[in-house]
Amino acid sequence: MITMDDIVREGHPALREKTQEVPVPPSEEDKQLLEDILTFIKNSQDDEMADRYQLRPGVGLAAPQLGITKRMCAVHFEDSKGKLYSYGLINPKIVSHSVEKAYLPSGEGCLSVDRDVEGYVPRYARITVKAKDMEGNDLKLRLRDFAAIVVQHEIDHLDGVMFYDHINQENPFAVPDNAKAIG
Repeated sequence: MITMDDIVREGHPALREKTQEVPVPPSEEDKQLLEDILTFIKNSQDDEMADRYQLRPGVGLAAPQLGITKRMCAVHFEDSKGKLYSYGLINPKIVSHSVEKAYLPSGEGCLSVDRDVEGYVPRYARITVKAKDMEGNDLKLRLRDFAAIVVQHEIDHLDGVMFYDHINQENPFAVPDNAKAIG
């Protein structure tokens, strides 16, 4: 079982590397890794499990956050309308996006970052992502608002980008051009 002890923190070289594509169909080892990542996210949202194993709650986790430079991540959360997003993604790629941007007024956090980083993180308001699921089947997701923000955060990890790289250094709370607040 993955715990917070397995998650690498800021400064670890894997967080700044571009990841390697995962061969498809995925190996049993890669499938198990992705299943373990998804299970961690679910456990982190379960009060009893989170308390017992000292897990910080999260909505997504990427392989580089475990020090593994493979192009895979998982997300598990409900949006404001109660729709469940629960996916293990292999080789995800944003194939189209809106011009409109979006950001979370509360800012973003990361399981690999043990400090509060204030500021708005501009993201695309809508994205289309192509990926493979845990079995190697094609997956095409059209995401908007919070779901789009979460998946962009995880895909950034696969490209060695941290969320705070997007924050305006001069004025962290500058509202990004053509952007709407989410949540």
